[in-house]
Amino acid sequence: MRKPERRQMGWVPQCPDDLVAATHGVRTVAAVVAQLDLSAFREAIKAREGVAGRDATDPELLVALWLYACIRGIGSARELARRCEESTPFRWLCGGVSVNHRMLSDFRTDHGAALDQLFTQVIASLVDQELVSVSRISQDGVRVRVSAGGASFRREERLRSLLAESQKHVEELRRQVDEPEKLSAAAAKKKRGQRRAAEDRQRRVEQALAQLPELQQRQAERAERAGHGEYGQKIREKQLRVSTTDPEARVMKMANGGYHPAFNVQLASDPHSRAIVGVAVSNQGYDSAGLSEPMREQVERRSGRKVEQQLLDGGYLRNRDIERAHEQGVDLFVPPKGARTEKNRGRELEPQRRDSPAIQAWKQRMASEEGQKIYRQRAATSETINADLRSYRGLTQITVRSLRKARCVALWCALAYNLMHFAPALLK
Repeated sequence: MRKPERRQMGWVPQCPDDLVAATHGVRTVAAVVAQLDLSAFREAIKAREGVAGRDATDPELLVALWLYACIRGIGSARELARRCEESTPFRWLCGGVSVNHRMLSDFRTDHGAALDQLFTQVIASLVDQELVSVSRISQDGVRVRVSAGGASFRREERLRSLLAESQKHVEELRRQVDEPEKLSAAAAKKKRGQRRAAEDRQRRVEQALAQLPELQQRQAERAERAGHGEYGQKIREKQLRVSTTDPEARVMKMANGGYHPAFNVQLASDPHSRAIVGVAVSNQGYDSAGLSEPMREQVERRSGRKVEQQLLDGGYLRNRDIERAHEQGVDLFVPPKGARTEKNRGRELEPQRRDSPAIQAWKQRMASEEGQKIYRQRAATSETINADLRSYRGLTQITVRSLRKARCVALWCALAYNLMHFAPALLK
């Protein structure tokens, strides 16, 4: 019988480069990252005269780690740090450089501007090679769960009560820390940790209260659009709640029909090449809240090209957006809302006297056979890209807090998706 002998000494000559095969995908990721301009990531760690510093981890390694992690569906800094110790491809990437979860977590969300420039760099390169076109884009939103729980949402009265309690608690802990002679060294260290935790909680409650004016304005706008009927009155009477865990998170209706704290991740893509060309994260639960025009402007800024056609699902339909797109020379392809009465079913696109030129052009476009053919590209593009990111790239739950950090997570996933599909072109 063959039995393991784990205490036998032996000399094993090994080169770290031999850990993975020559055709392994991790080598492609490293090669692509080596071609990219990462100067924006290195700006913060440049040596400066008269300023003390220490050795820093090369951003090229950290970018490659997170891109390969997203390709493998890893969305946790702790899990990535564990893989860097146990998984051969990640150990090959590290090449003997040690990393920890805190370093990885901070790098993931602390370079939003540099990450945005990197995404623009990739899109501009693909557009210049004429592999990607932005004259026609497809946009869709996917609601992604956040780490805030439903019980963390509190009304204004309760938030003010929690703020008063937090302030009192922080003052008490500060007083105890400022009197070290009454505490042992271990007790003083423990109190300082408790004070930092209490200050963090106070800061989050203050941020939650700061969100209320914006929510009240949105509530007033929705009530005005709903009118003075029963539905409008119901909106006006609703008591607003804000999370003390993630103040920017909102309760949204999810794809399964339930309501959960989430962010609305907006993605724009090229129907022909299936590349992601725009990324935005919103806490608006409704796509009709004017999310189409900012995405169009973002794609034009990244690519330097004009968007001429934009494909949207019915949730984006808003007359104001159709008018704005018409003024800018953009054709919106968005289906009409279903008629409420049986006799008007199927007549939603019939012209009306009160229709403006923009609405008339939209109805004619959507009623034509060519318009319907173009619009069918939306589901075939956006829905499959959303499914790819959720099923294989780790965009199932956002574990960071705030819109700024959530946008970084979405950008990493989009970059990984584009790299996986266009790596040969990026290596040229």
